[in-house]
Amino acid sequence: MPIRRLAPETVNRIAAGEVIERPAAAVKELVENALDAGARRIAVAIAGGGIARIEVTDDGNGIPEIELALAIERHATSKLADEALIRIATLGFRGEALPSIGAAARLTLISRPRGQDVAARITVAGGAVGEVAPVAAPFGTRAIVEDLFYATPARRKFLRSTAAETAACVEAVRHLALAAPEVAFALSIDGVVSFDLPAQDRRARVAALYGRGEMEALVPIEAVREGVMLSGFIGPASLTRATARHQNFVVNGRPVRDPLLRMALRIAYREVIPQGRHPVAALWLDLGHDRLDVNVHPAKAELRFAEPDGVRSLVIGAIQRALAAPADLAQAPALRLAPRGPAPSWSYAAAPAQQAHGFAEAEIGFGLDLKPVMRRQELPEEPSEYPLGAPIGQILDTYILALAGDGSLVLVDQHAAHERLTEERLRAERDAGGIARQGLLAPVPVDLPADDAARLLGSASALAELGLDIEGFGPGAVLIRAIPAALGPADPAGLLRDIADTMAESGEATALSARLDAVLARMACHRSIRAGRRLEIAEMAALLRQMEATPRAQTCPHGRPTVLKLTRGDLERMFGRAG
Repeated sequence: MPIRRLAPETVNRIAAGEVIERPAAAVKELVENALDAGARRIAVAIAGGGIARIEVTDDGNGIPEIELALAIERHATSKLADEALIRIATLGFRGEALPSIGAAARLTLISRPRGQDVAARITVAGGAVGEVAPVAAPFGTRAIVEDLFYATPARRKFLRSTAAETAACVEAVRHLALAAPEVAFALSIDGVVSFDLPAQDRRARVAALYGRGEMEALVPIEAVREGVMLSGFIGPASLTRATARHQNFVVNGRPVRDPLLRMALRIAYREVIPQGRHPVAALWLDLGHDRLDVNVHPAKAELRFAEPDGVRSLVIGAIQRALAAPADLAQAPALRLAPRGPAPSWSYAAAPAQQAHGFAEAEIGFGLDLKPVMRRQELPEEPSEYPLGAPIGQILDTYILALAGDGSLVLVDQHAAHERLTEERLRAERDAGGIARQGLLAPVPVDLPADDAARLLGSASALAELGLDIEGFGPGAVLIRAIPAALGPADPAGLLRDIADTMAESGEATALSARLDAVLARMACHRSIRAGRRLEIAEMAALLRQMEATPRAQTCPHGRPTVLKLTRGDLERMFGRAG
């Protein structure tokens, strides 16, 4: 096939697909334009997941009538002082957003700068540009996007559900609102106000978007090194979430998902939070524009730092110093320990299904014990009687060491193993007609972002089948009345926040059964014995016996192994004695 030039319309639609791949991208570009125009208030309205309609109204500088037609031409911009593509001080600069939206949708742009008697309007539909016409409107700009991707139906076919696209639009607005707390932000979804925030300081904006309950626990952080300034808020090691949704980075006013910064955050917390959990952070990084390249990604979500090692070191060091600082006991949440009962007991009164395998049901005690990191005691059982053998000690307060009947060593990850046991118990209760629930003595209110609260309340009946009773408690709040009885003294608020994160990550397009399975796994994690918890020999033995009686006990609900076995041959090969 010979090489040929593509038609301008085709070029525009290809470029539109690079910049506007889903409704949330159009929302992001329009809000960034409003911020670059100096807006002090931005109102965003979304209908039908942003596919049917997106409207962004601002009180910024506006576009003069004589420049309105130029604004929707490709690669026309007011945001570059020169063409060297350095010292980029605005959120957008490529001059692609408006023409890309106009190529993929029906775009109406109404704008009136101060000093102009009336506003002017221009329309673009599938790349076809209309005439500029006068219209009555206040100062600022109003951008209306309708019927997104009608001109590129193949792309529209690959969009997710309306609910999933709505959630992505909400996240885009939330990130931009967090990045610019000095600007008032309002967001409405299908005619219902999601939030309406005044101009405020960073702490107040983080509280409004993260939830006031979490804001009280966050630690302020500030650091400067060689002209690079870091500020913001981080969660203590005790505050973690199920996903990384509550990690926000703002670089020179630009919200980003930069891999260098995300890696630095993970490294800083690596030694102080459990594997699989994610810290909470809202961080602002400010540095010279000539030390930062924002032109490495069409959506400008990733950056290239001139001195990446220095930035990484600054972030890791500042966070680790903040985490190592003495705790403010006045701000610390109360620690609730169940009173220690008698030494844990376990019996071999096996359930019928387990007797068929010669295994026993055993309840695990949860007493608090302080002993050396690894203990060796007289074996409580005959190793040859059980597949996983008899426990002989605990390594690093995390791994149970057992001796099998054939002389092999067995290592069990106590948290991963108990997570599987709890998940299977919850699953069995659900399949048998409903998970037993435990009413709370006092219902627990939980502040959540409005979209998280709506998502949970929309699934309240399904969650009730899992033993979790919730109801609305005013705007952005949910009241917990009962939790699954199998979870015992779990933290209800932390459990609900993790479930909200899990449901948001799985998305509305995921089948309900799959989403509920993910919720079950998250519940199981909350009840499970933690790594770092010292166990009695009897508790270790009880855990091993339950593993032998539980289906799929070789892995945790997340697919990680729970048990490893080292034979004599394995050890001889490791020490170079085989052969």
